[in-house]
Amino acid sequence: MELWPGMSYPLGATPDADGTNFAVASTIATDVTLCLFDDAGAEMQLPLLEQDGGVWHGFVPGVGAGQRYGYRVSGPYEPLRGLRCNPNKLLLDPYARVIAGSTDWDPAVFGYIPGTPESLNEADSAPHVPRGVVAGGEFDWGTDAPPAIPYWDTIIYETHVKGFTQLHPGVAPELRGTYAGLASPAALEHLAGLGVTAVELLPVHQHIDDDFLRAHGLENYWGYSTLGFFAPHDGYSAEVRAGRIGGQIAEFKSMVKALHSVGLEVILDVVFSHTAEGNQLGPTLSFRGFDNPAYYRLVADDRRYYFDTTGTGNSLNVDDPTCLRLIMDSLRYWVTEMHVDGFRFDLAVALAREHGGFDRVSAFFDLIAQDPIASRVKLIAEPWDVGQPDSYDVGNFPTNWSEWNGRYRDTVRDFWRSQPGTLPDLAARLTGSADLFGPSRRRPNASINFVTSHDGFTLRDLVSYDAKHNEANGESNADGTDDNRSWNGGAEGKTDDPEILSLRAGQSRAMLATLLLSLSVPMLLGGDELGRTQLGNNNAYCQDNEISWFDWGSVDQELLGFTRALIAARRRHPGLRRRRFASGALPLDVQWFTPAGSPMTESDWGAGWTRSVTAYLDGTRDADRDSRGQPMLDDDLLLVANGWWEPLTFTVPDLSSPREWRREVDTYAGVAGPAAATALAPGETFSVGPRSIVLLSAARP
Repeated sequence: MELWPGMSYPLGATPDADGTNFAVASTIATDVTLCLFDDAGAEMQLPLLEQDGGVWHGFVPGVGAGQRYGYRVSGPYEPLRGLRCNPNKLLLDPYARVIAGSTDWDPAVFGYIPGTPESLNEADSAPHVPRGVVAGGEFDWGTDAPPAIPYWDTIIYETHVKGFTQLHPGVAPELRGTYAGLASPAALEHLAGLGVTAVELLPVHQHIDDDFLRAHGLENYWGYSTLGFFAPHDGYSAEVRAGRIGGQIAEFKSMVKALHSVGLEVILDVVFSHTAEGNQLGPTLSFRGFDNPAYYRLVADDRRYYFDTTGTGNSLNVDDPTCLRLIMDSLRYWVTEMHVDGFRFDLAVALAREHGGFDRVSAFFDLIAQDPIASRVKLIAEPWDVGQPDSYDVGNFPTNWSEWNGRYRDTVRDFWRSQPGTLPDLAARLTGSADLFGPSRRRPNASINFVTSHDGFTLRDLVSYDAKHNEANGESNADGTDDNRSWNGGAEGKTDDPEILSLRAGQSRAMLATLLLSLSVPMLLGGDELGRTQLGNNNAYCQDNEISWFDWGSVDQELLGFTRALIAARRRHPGLRRRRFASGALPLDVQWFTPAGSPMTESDWGAGWTRSVTAYLDGTRDADRDSRGQPMLDDDLLLVANGWWEPLTFTVPDLSSPREWRREVDTYAGVAGPAAATALAPGETFSVGPRSIVLLSAARP
């Protein structure tokens, strides 16, 4: 087969009418061989003779979409220096758009002979590892356009492609658990009817299981073990199930197009913090074999080992231009080719470590800020990694980033389980966390508020369990956090006690209302609106089964209706979606009152026993303006929180002008909807149930 010089750009396998250009980066290789496989699995080797700036390339005439391929890299194998080239290992193209096959964890997949870490393993890994597949084909996007929903109007729904529809009776059996299933009318109807504006998908990059999970009959359900940063995971593809390898690209695009058609943005949870290759004892599948020191952070004084701030065995080396180029090319690909609307970056602090330490002006942040494509989509950080003094960095990311607000989660959980002294912090979280994001001149949209996420208890489990129950994970319940800040209400797990069930339902409504009535961007864990349980498992990363899948046959209809009404209330009131901080020290202020209707004093805030407050939000004074300059006028709002375990009598504050206040939300009564007919005048009293929130609204006179 002929081999022409080809081009060094773009990286990956790029077909045209005459053949395919192959280009791959390695600054330490002495030789790179392209390996093409026929339908029977026979391998043809074509040494790449061209190398420019560390990129090896060649053009193969007549080769097109569907061709399976990989690489073999010759070069130094010196583990003490961090160099791990081994031509006996078939390597997956880091830029492969389609990946076929899996890793079977035969000893041949390791660069060393198992048991002797410094040795060179000469066994051929090709029979045991996946291949890249040349991708091709056109896609008709039609009139698809990004919904471009402003942050202040955004409501994120975090979910899993497979788990959302795997048990859905309204989705065709052959589509359940797939991209096509998520694009089905039944799935779209639920999401659009709920009122959320964006779906945030757990990792959809190609990922693999590890040998520990396989040995225990488990699977890498969450997908935080990436092998291909350009390839949609084939396990979520109905096309691949039907034997049409490569069809996952068009299927993914069709899903995005369908979600866009009902006004939903698509945000991807991306894992550029680490890869599936693990530490020095992990397999050689791709990055390690091409250029180990370029792709991974190594321990400076002993380069056999990996500098790991992710808890997975390795961390990507964002100090190196080869690694940075991979990340940026991947982000641009998913925006331009796949039409996604944003990214949530797993363990994002690991990406911002300049020579090991977190730096908010690191090269990674600079590249993102200057990029004309990546800088224009939603960028959300998980603002921590593990094991370092600077691993927790909520509030420290650059101005064009938003962050998962772990302080919000912890405060809301503590307040509703009656921890003393939490009211002042709750007030800060309700009004946008200006203390965290204001000093750097950021806006409320910098905070992604959440009470639950994929990592930890579901909302139903948060009110049903005092402790984790992860026995099914095969680690003797030693995995997962013990810091759950949960409360079971009097019985661990399932119970038939009506009082406990009523308490749990009220707690769930109170936390949902807190989330959806707070300033900043709310993120709802998918399934919380249904009453989904994981049976107390707070680390269900390996549970690709009924523990994690949505049980559409056991939907809590009352909770679902209440959640829909809460979201509708948020969307009805611009005062809950302010673009600027609400704080007593800023023009957009909130006035705070005691249950008796008098202004809160410093001593009121400082009293550790204080658990109840009323917040007044003026709907017209210094009103926000939208992106076109139109005032975001609203009714005046009173947000009343009773953190006591008994009902309290509240007095409507006597504000400057007369008005009638009507109740819109009452979490104790389970009511959320248009303002009730009964009106309250200033100075009147009303009862607020234990551990509950009430929202009152009043039209301006």
